[in-house]
Amino acid sequence: MTPSLESLHSQIGLALVVGNVLVNQIGLPVPTVPTLIVAGAVAAGHYGWGGELVLCATAACLLADTGWYLAGRRYGTRVMKLLCRLSLTPDSCVSETQLRFERWGGNALVVAKFVPGLAIVAPPLAGAVRMSWPSFLARSTLGGALWVGAYVGIGALLAPQIDLLVPRMRTYGGSAILFIAALLVGYVAFKWWERRRFYATLRMARISVQELYELMNAPLAPAVLDVRSHSARALDPRWIPGALHVPPDQIATRIAELSRDREIVLYCSCPNEATAARVAKVLMNHGFARVRPLHGGLDAWIAAGYAVHAPLDAGAPTGTEHGIDREAGPAA
Repeated sequence: MTPSLESLHSQIGLALVVGNVLVNQIGLPVPTVPTLIVAGAVAAGHYGWGGELVLCATAACLLADTGWYLAGRRYGTRVMKLLCRLSLTPDSCVSETQLRFERWGGNALVVAKFVPGLAIVAPPLAGAVRMSWPSFLARSTLGGALWVGAYVGIGALLAPQIDLLVPRMRTYGGSAILFIAALLVGYVAFKWWERRRFYATLRMARISVQELYELMNAPLAPAVLDVRSHSARALDPRWIPGALHVPPDQIATRIAELSRDREIVLYCSCPNEATAARVAKVLMNHGFARVRPLHGGLDAWIAAGYAVHAPLDAGAPTGTEHGIDREAGPAA
């Protein structure tokens, strides 16, 4: 082992690496991959320390994932909505994660940490959908070990090259730190700008729950589309009476079912009606002119006391719940 990397062994402790991994997995935008790669290069000459490194870093991943899993199990969709509000990529936050979960099942946890946006949302979603505790532990542990092991392994393979860079890092250490900090700030700023631009594209005419209720009682009622994913609908199985369930990934294949002579109202259960607005834009691009998202989505409809359907057993709609007559309209 060359002197430069050897000297780093005394400076890069397990606590530093594990703390970095834990903070990152909790959800803070703190880069971890460079730390794991450098630690892997150091571990190339200290095999026992390398094993401890992988074990402890994997444990940090599991600790963070378990916290989010328990939060999702207890608070359900509220946790995902909170994460989506805080996410720098709200356009692909919860809805995209739910779609991946539906395609991959519990195995999404195994690859989650390699997929941007999926790592932080997958554990609470697993809790919300009531994935069994043993299954969650097994998949989360495997996923964490693969993620940590991959970057530690890359660092070990690149140890000679990293060794050559260490002296230069010492010479230009202060400048390098400032440069890395500037890149991080620039990345966050760019994502924030993308977030603002995304929400700007969602500023289209919306319909209120009161307007929708009145239109539903008009001679030519609008077509109401529930554009939640299957996972989102499983988490909250209630729906607006008469709504057609069309998940976002199916909208392009089911356009033929929609009439161009009626107004179309779309609703979801995500913050700012992001999914409904995205689907509305797809329909507009296919020539549908009278398309509007429901302001506040399903939550606003329920909060106003309007009729909802929900399965009692195998999907059969019920009559009342929580004092609301679901077939009679708004509560008194």
